[in-house]
Amino acid sequence: MSEQEFEEFARARAPQLYRSAWLLCGDRHQAEDLVQETLAKVYVRWRRTFGARIDNPAAYAQTTLTRTFLSARRKRSSTERPSEHLPDHEVPDTTDRSEVRLALLEALGGLAPADRTVLVLRYLEDLSVAEVAQQMGTSAGAVRNRSLRALERIKPLLDTSLSVIPERHDHD
Repeated sequence: MSEQEFEEFARARAPQLYRSAWLLCGDRHQAEDLVQETLAKVYVRWRRTFGARIDNPAAYAQTTLTRTFLSARRKRSSTERPSEHLPDHEVPDTTDRSEVRLALLEALGGLAPADRTVLVLRYLEDLSVAEVAQQMGTSAGAVRNRSLRALERIKPLLDTSLSVIPERHDHD
């Protein structure tokens, strides 16, 4: 496979990989780093195939992203944060439902990395149980069990987060 083919693949796939990474990490910079690390790993595999094609490059990249995220979370340094404080001024988010998005990110951030991964892949990326199991390197039963437990854990976090959001009354 040529370098040009890889560049085309990377350009086409990067937005989806970034979306998944951002949902997993909850941080723009970490998500960018995760995508770069993922694409670097895919590139190594791409070059190593010596003419043989990766059966499904998009799935391979998504699996690589998931496993790289989980592997990084196992390291002791993954919980280190440079600062607990927000910047002096807040940049307003002009997109719709930003409060809900922030509440969801906060709730996901309160989960263990594997729980967060299962919820992101199953419910936000809309993957099947089998696809999630394959990406995480576990069984379908483990994915179902983890999904159930993760949903039970996130529900109180979301209920608390969303209760402070004022109701919107849109009038035509």
